[in-house]
Amino acid sequence: MQIFGVDIGGSGIKGAPVDLDRGDLAQERHKVLTPHPATPDGVADGVKQVIDHFGWTGPVGLTFPGVVTGGALVRTAANVDKSWIHTDARGLFSDRLGGLPVTVVNDADAAGVAEMQFGAGRGRRGTVILLTFGTGIGSAVLVDGALVPNTELGHLELHGHDAEKRASSKAKEDHHLSWEHWAHRVQKYLAHVEMLFSPELFIIGGGVSRKANKYLHYIEGIEAEIVPARLQNNAGIVGAAMRAAQAQQR
Repeated sequence: MQIFGVDIGGSGIKGAPVDLDRGDLAQERHKVLTPHPATPDGVADGVKQVIDHFGWTGPVGLTFPGVVTGGALVRTAANVDKSWIHTDARGLFSDRLGGLPVTVVNDADAAGVAEMQFGAGRGRRGTVILLTFGTGIGSAVLVDGALVPNTELGHLELHGHDAEKRASSKAKEDHHLSWEHWAHRVQKYLAHVEMLFSPELFIIGGGVSRKANKYLHYIEGIEAEIVPARLQNNAGIVGAAMRAAQAQQR
């Protein structure tokens, strides 16, 4: 079974048809740059470009980098334009895509459910926390495989700042941090999250999951196991498609 998944990020919009039997992309993904400012209309145009690239005409699952309630209403917009707040994202995207069935989910939540079914969290019980390090820090908290949605742990305070302002991939680039220096910031953030949730496993997602050998060995003193996302930066696309498939079965 194939469903189309799109992952909307602060820097790029990427998508592809997903083979839900394998939990992997059925074709090489297509990516366009996220417009700046990342307004609802601009992002919807970018999503349409990605889907039109494949000539797709079926159900579509989309991630959004913020809180999404009821599968439609955007509640926060930390890394996109503030005009997203209170937007009916499902209605907007469905209209732009000519009425295609659309499902919208928080980006890290999508990555989390994908990693639990097909990736690094498969078969794991207890509390598992996936953290995506990119333009910001996204989070997915799963307890015995069940998702606690819209946790947004990237906005926990760390040294007087939003944690994502200190420890995201963007922060690493903006502050010209070495992998070691950045890893020490991530370590402090993980220690704070661990103190609050006592997880058995941290899964590190986002683009940095491909480069785990550059920084994981610098992170010390964390009780939980720490592993890179097995689906790497495709986890959001796969998870979005999974959610769209579930919506079709209701």
